Amino acid sequence: MEYWEEINNKLKPWIDTDLNKTVLDLFAGCGGLSLGFEANGFKTIGYEMDEQASNTYNENLIGECVNEKLTIESKYQKADIVIGGPPCQPFSVGGKQLGLKDSRDGFPIFLSAIKQLEPEVLLFENVRGMLYKNKWYLKEVIEELESLGYYINYALLNAKNYEVPQNRERVIVIGSKQKINLPKKINKQVTAGQALGELAFQFDEESKFFTESMDRYVAKYEKASKCINPRDLYLDRPARTLTCRNLAGATGDMHRVRLKDGRRRRITVREAARLQSFPDWFDFSGTETNQYNQIGNAVAPNFAYNLALNIKNHLMCDNDNQYILTENEQLKLFENEAIYQSR
Repeated sequence: MEYWEEINNKLKPWIDTDLNKTVLDLFAGCGGLSLGFEANGFKTIGYEMDEQASNTYNENLIGECVNEKLTIESKYQKADIVIGGPPCQPFSVGGKQLGLKDSRDGFPIFLSAIKQLEPEVLLFENVRGMLYKNKWYLKEVIEELESLGYYINYALLNAKNYEVPQNRERVIVIGSKQKINLPKKINKQVTAGQALGELAFQFDEESKFFTESMDRYVAKYEKASKCINPRDLYLDRPARTLTCRNLAGATGDMHRVRLKDGRRRRITVREAARLQSFPDWFDFSGTETNQYNQIGNAVAPNFAYNLALNIKNHLMCDNDNQYILTENEQLKLFENEAIYQSR
């Protein structure tokens, strides 16, 4: 089975009535993180301020996404698990460093939801900078969560180690009232070529090729930045990190396929979605630029699947930690139950 065929079948929303757990996804975007949880049988409720991203969530997932800008006063439905990717202000060392007192930041909202709902498990993801320049702030957030009675575990994880065809590092923080581990690496990496298949070599009259002036700009960009390897997409390895910037703009850094005739073609929305591990059936709302932005901002769904499976294992373990649901067992249960819904 090809990689994209596996993803199309594996990442399908369904409801595990035996599990019967509801997940609240804050700052949900288009639903990449929620899709990973729904593919494990969790119910989801999303909150997202971007209308088109919210529309995408509602068109593809079982759960409802509320199109609303969150505040620390926001009220939520009951949920057993709270997840999300709170926007974090890039506090400089020389700045005011207001931390949790800064009204521009998403973490006070996330913490407010934890205090309100007292979930069994919590999880949030953020950029790798939280472990470096802003580690003081991550420490502040963790201390606040620990004061609420949660055991916290965190690490810098790379999505390429969880069957995502992309080199994408993210800080993952997980917490529970009982000790909880992070998911172990999967000893299998997926290349960009395996993800794209024949799409990488296809083009038509609507394909966007680099012009001669763009090629000259790229050459100057690579020379100035002392780039050893061109920034083209290499099909024999995972792709470099997808961002809003290098999908929809920024010619020098743009994700592009170099064809056999030497021309460079910008990757399409569907190709970008595959590199983020979105299934082919997952449709995006809005303009092309809006769709690229949704993909660039998303948590890779297959990465989210492994995070959710890890939490499901945690919830289904007995007190002696004897029972762990493996991925193969999860897939078998998925097939036997046949209660998922495809959108």
